[in-house]
Amino acid sequence: MIHSLFLINASGDIFLEKHWKSVVSRSVCDYFFEAQERASEAENVPPVIPTPHHYLLSVYRHKIFFVAVIQSEVPPLFVIEFLHRVVDTFQDYFGVCSEVMIKDNVVVVYEVLEEMLDNGFPLATESNILKELIKPPTILRTVVNTITGSTNVGDQLPTGQLSVVPWRRTGVKYTNNEAYFDVIEEIDAIIDKSGSTITAEIQGVIDACVKLTGMPDLTLSFMNPRLLDDVSFHPCVRFKRWESERILSFIPPDGNFRLLSYHVSAQNLVAIPVYVKHNISFRDSSSLGRFEITVGPKQTMGKTIEGVMVTSQMPKGVLNMTLTPSQGTHIFDPVTKLLSWDVGKINPQKLPSLKGSMSLQAGTSKPDENPTINLQFKIQQLAISGLKVNRLDMYGEKYKPFKGIKYMTKAGKFQVRT
Repeated sequence: MIHSLFLINASGDIFLEKHWKSVVSRSVCDYFFEAQERASEAENVPPVIPTPHHYLLSVYRHKIFFVAVIQSEVPPLFVIEFLHRVVDTFQDYFGVCSEVMIKDNVVVVYEVLEEMLDNGFPLATESNILKELIKPPTILRTVVNTITGSTNVGDQLPTGQLSVVPWRRTGVKYTNNEAYFDVIEEIDAIIDKSGSTITAEIQGVIDACVKLTGMPDLTLSFMNPRLLDDVSFHPCVRFKRWESERILSFIPPDGNFRLLSYHVSAQNLVAIPVYVKHNISFRDSSSLGRFEITVGPKQTMGKTIEGVMVTSQMPKGVLNMTLTPSQGTHIFDPVTKLLSWDVGKINPQKLPSLKGSMSLQAGTSKPDENPTINLQFKIQQLAISGLKVNRLDMYGEKYKPFKGIKYMTKAGKFQVRT
């Protein structure tokens, strides 16, 4: 299974390594560095790199590469999912998963990794169980450990580890009982020059924060569950019930967890919530070009689009840009040729626009292709797929909990071609 784990920062330094079976030399990462050099961006490094004696599987998150080394063939998604679980666990423990935070808490990091894998095989990956095994670091606990020489390792086995629901500890008590669910959808789309959709798909997740006393049994039903495609569940969900009734029935873990992730593909006609009007032209004889873009809402059910950010990689021949935005601020970097426009909120009555001219290098022919426009945005209280939670019921406990559902749509890789 997994032999070793290397953590590599953006500048290519290995700042942490952990070995489970036998010590694998750092030189195995040279194959990874070669692949990194060939990739134009960090996200484009292949997730699976075969070498003569090993396989290197990696994920890139928070500007850190998590590289697992494997000697025999295993299902790659199994390892990649485990690496994502490691990142999520670090985030849960330390608040943020960064190089500085990992170095500051290196002892806890090694203790957690030792519990997550046993002889290279995943063992405890549930945050609740890990927190009972290894106490999360606090300033007071760090001071006490420094003075007494003790560690964060718990004295007893987690109560949930020995039960039929290993993800939930026994004897949970709260004064305020609450269950909150966030439906978060990310839309990936490519829009062509005329505004037609080339590809569009939605990746969605339902994140939960459940703080309930005792051992509650929850059921969550949807208005339109048939929308959900390619669904991946938390182990607590009873799959048979979902297959037969399309209802989520589960005993929830304590605290924050991801209940399910799903996919809505283009076959279901994904709604595109924004449009971009553009006029970008380069003249053959002149050293000037014209640049105009306007961003507007479309199919948003009356909800406001906020946090809008427009970026575009201009051709090498563009020396400078003189632009005037109707709202927000813009920056053009003449070295990297990257244009960034921070729009903010879109007011449908007064659409934001960015207009002006481009200075081109004298004597060069006009660029072969126009730049593409990348968008980032957020829409609160809207799931763009149309997914709606019908009701949440609780069984097995007498009290009435507070319940809440929140929806959000945001842009993933949203690209407009000009």
